[in-house]
Amino acid sequence: MDQGAYDRWLLVNILGVVVIIAVVVLLSLLVQLVRVIDYHVKQIGGTLKIIVDQTEHTPLITQTGIDVDAVLAEGLNHHLFLTRVTGRVEHPVSSR
Repeated sequence: MDQGAYDRWLLVNILGVVVIIAVVVLLSLLVQLVRVIDYHVKQIGGTLKIIVDQTEHTPLITQTGIDVDAVLAEGLNHHLFLTRVTGRVEHPVSSR
């Protein structure tokens, strides 16, 4: 084999090794990034589960609001009744 052919084969082999090393490095980087993404996806999934657990009983908020409104309306009815019957209702704190 002449020197030119030997140099070409050497160059091709060196380029092949460089390409293989680059592919290994890039695939390793890709695997690491996938692991990081997977870790964060699991964290987000856990956070969403916690949110679902904490907001599972939110329909009770509406019912509680309705009940509070009913209590306030009843208190207003008592106040209006006492105002009509007695003509005047004293504030418990100011009556002392």
